[in-house]
Amino acid sequence: MEMSDYNDGSEVYSTKVKAGKRTYFFDVKETKSGEYYLTLTESKKRFNGETGKFFFEKHKIFIYKEDFGKFKEGLNDTLNFIMENQGYDENYDRYSEEEVQND
Repeated sequence: MEMSDYNDGSEVYSTKVKAGKRTYFFDVKETKSGEYYLTLTESKKRFNGETGKFFFEKHKIFIYKEDFGKFKEGLNDTLNFIMENQGYDENYDRYSEEEVQND
């Protein structure tokens, strides 16, 4: 599939996850030929000292359907490594509500 096959305007499904000072977006989009792909976006609020204004810095990665299995396997392996070596607490909140609201 070529990049020209991807239609950036066809969002099918979206989930937003707020995590402290970051927000993650999981967007399912559709190609012109009807194939779904996943866009993962990390968005962080930043301050530009020169302009005195806030802006959002965004980083995106695209996961295509043919790579879902390998991506899922790699993500699961990596998360399992972290949990086995450092543990994981589902209730862990790195930032207090007050700190997040002040951003």
